[in-house]
Amino acid sequence: MNAHEIDFEIFGEEMQYVELELDPREAVIAEAGNFMMMDDGIKMDTIFGDGSKQNEGFLGKVLGAGKRLLTGESLFMTIFSNELSGKKKISFASPYPGKIIPIDLTEFNGKFICQKDAFLCAAKGVSVGIEFSRKLGRGFFGGEGFIMQKLEGDGMAFVHSGGTMAKKELMPGEKLKVDTGCIIGFTQTVNYDIEFVGGIRNTIFGGEGLFFASLTGPGTVYIQSLPFSRLASRIHQAAPQGGGKDKGEGSILGGIGDVLSGDNRF
Repeated sequence: MNAHEIDFEIFGEEMQYVELELDPREAVIAEAGNFMMMDDGIKMDTIFGDGSKQNEGFLGKVLGAGKRLLTGESLFMTIFSNELSGKKKISFASPYPGKIIPIDLTEFNGKFICQKDAFLCAAKGVSVGIEFSRKLGRGFFGGEGFIMQKLEGDGMAFVHSGGTMAKKELMPGEKLKVDTGCIIGFTQTVNYDIEFVGGIRNTIFGGEGLFFASLTGPGTVYIQSLPFSRLASRIHQAAPQGGGKDKGEGSILGGIGDVLSGDNRF
């Protein structure tokens, strides 16, 4: 599997975008909704799956793309190809505040496992599949962690994290306990499992969920400080309920009234 070699540059701080430079006949793949801008001369096509296996028949492509439905993604992906003789540039943007992380798959023995909504774009030739857990505990209790995406090949891929990104290098046998939603991804040598928090008070009053992820080295782990699910939950809590104004709007006390009334949503 020889992925296209692409040059890139990441711009921005909290709302980043990545700019990719395509030589003639080079291409990149991306999920729908990540495109930002491109030079004239780049052709856009919608394809089944990720386009990494061009020699497969139509049925094979459909079956491969169909697996993506299990991760909540579309059957289709978008491929952007440079059809002209000169170099062209194309950019993809972060969907929410955070960081874009370049993943050189050759540094991870050709495979990287990530959350299903972390993938942003990749060089054509990189395979975007699904990674099933072999343990039922992850399926029942792991939430988003049960079915994850796997990026395979020898090219560049780009994933997105929410908030601030932390990179951890785990030694053999070293264990890291993480909120399941805070995982961005990890190398294939990392053992991933789900553990019960334990304790009656933790279970009833902890507010952090009943289970957390246990990541055991050796390998590299990427952690995000603000999963999109957590951000969406806070926005929902802050939004006016029932179509009316927020209870602090227009009142004499305003925001102070929220504090006095026990509004501790943030």
